Amino acid sequence: MKEKAVDYYVNQGYSCAESVLKSASEEGLCPKEFLSCATAFSGGMASGCVCGAVAAAQIVNGYNFGRENSKGNEVLARQNAAKIVEEFKKRNKVTCCRVLSHGLEGAERKAHCSKFVSDACEILEELLKAKVDA
Repeated sequence: MKEKAVDYYVNQGYSCAESVLKSASEEGLCPKEFLSCATAFSGGMASGCVCGAVAAAQIVNGYNFGRENSKGNEVLARQNAAKIVEEFKKRNKVTCCRVLSHGLEGAERKAHCSKFVSDACEILEELLKAKVDA
């Protein structure tokens, strides 16, 4: 999933959030219609706050573990949300887009932020795998 997401982000013009959701939908983790929702999350929801890749991972988390989820999974969205943020912070210190991408633009920003897209996907995959193995 993360390789596809990074490719969508770096090479195909999708935003960080769109890339995470597009690759997640292709893995059957959420409906492809979620892609349009992700557009608003890039650039820290246009405010510079929460990284769009983290926000997208949270959407997939909620879809799979939120109240009345279609998967029949236990409702663990809030606990998982905390785990996603905690692990992302462990890897990158913050979740704020403005801080993560400070002073970067264009190709330099894409190259730098591709790590965050990869991290968000990897964290999400680990979380989902842990639930399947449990």
